[in-house]
Amino acid sequence: MVPERSTTTPSNIDARAALPSQHHSHRSTQLSWLALGVGGPASDTGDSGLDDQLLLNLPTNGTIGAKAVRIAMQYLGVPYVWGGADPITGFDCSGLTMYVYAQLGIQLTHYTGSQFYEGAPVPRWDLQPGDLVFFEPSPRGPQHEGMYIGGGKFVQAPHTGDVVKISSLSEPSYAFGFVGAVRPFGA
Repeated sequence: MVPERSTTTPSNIDARAALPSQHHSHRSTQLSWLALGVGGPASDTGDSGLDDQLLLNLPTNGTIGAKAVRIAMQYLGVPYVWGGADPITGFDCSGLTMYVYAQLGIQLTHYTGSQFYEGAPVPRWDLQPGDLVFFEPSPRGPQHEGMYIGGGKFVQAPHTGDVVKISSLSEPSYAFGFVGAVRPFGA
């Protein structure tokens, strides 16, 4: 006989139970790979909605920017967590870029307003994969960022309740809120 399960309150419900089983299974697999220090099988894009053609068009040359993009793409689907800076607990926007560039030996501050000054300024027409793009101007500097991946798109950790994902610079909120870009790895 199986003991009857007691009723639960929202404070003690396992949040993972609310996820569809397919997503939970993929998420567990992804986190297992990340715990080993790798991004998982290259063909495993899971339920991120990532267009396979986009993956085929990612730069494969050995530039630092291309390497940064490849690393960042491994974390698609990782939850946004304010102050987060690793793939196990989650990322915020500056935590994602800081973590990715740390894998390449480039140290960045965990604050968007500072990262805006931690590289060579790049005009919008000269963006290259790996460049950091900044949005939401304020007196303290930009308040949001992402990493340019090419084709007018960037990878970002947008906000609470969302996940690391790919967005377009042409979306109105990003087009009108664009502040500038830097190349943290030099020319």
